Amino acid sequence: MIQLDKEKLAKLPTFNQLLDEEYGEKGTESRSDFDEKSLTWFYGNMLKERRKELNMTQKQVAERLGREQSYIARVESGRADIQISSFFRFASVLGIEFVPTYAKV
Repeated sequence: MIQLDKEKLAKLPTFNQLLDEEYGEKGTESRSDFDEKSLTWFYGNMLKERRKELNMTQKQVAERLGREQSYIARVESGRADIQISSFFRFASVLGIEFVPTYAKV
């Protein structure tokens, strides 16, 4: 089994430290912009992976949504920021259901 050097590990920066250096600290405009783009990409990628699981083409999804295939491509690549209502319609076409849960207070 490989033994890790704890002293070397302690000197490594955390992921958040790397993000702070590259995009600015949380609360800055540049970091907020990065976080927003990251989420847009994440949700687009989630939709794309589900579409592929269903063996659907972008064109088929577009037809069901009444949109252009190029729009689906932009959403899936994170280049289009969609409204929540559009996201839910997109998810519905792909058979993704969202069930609200309520936290006990």
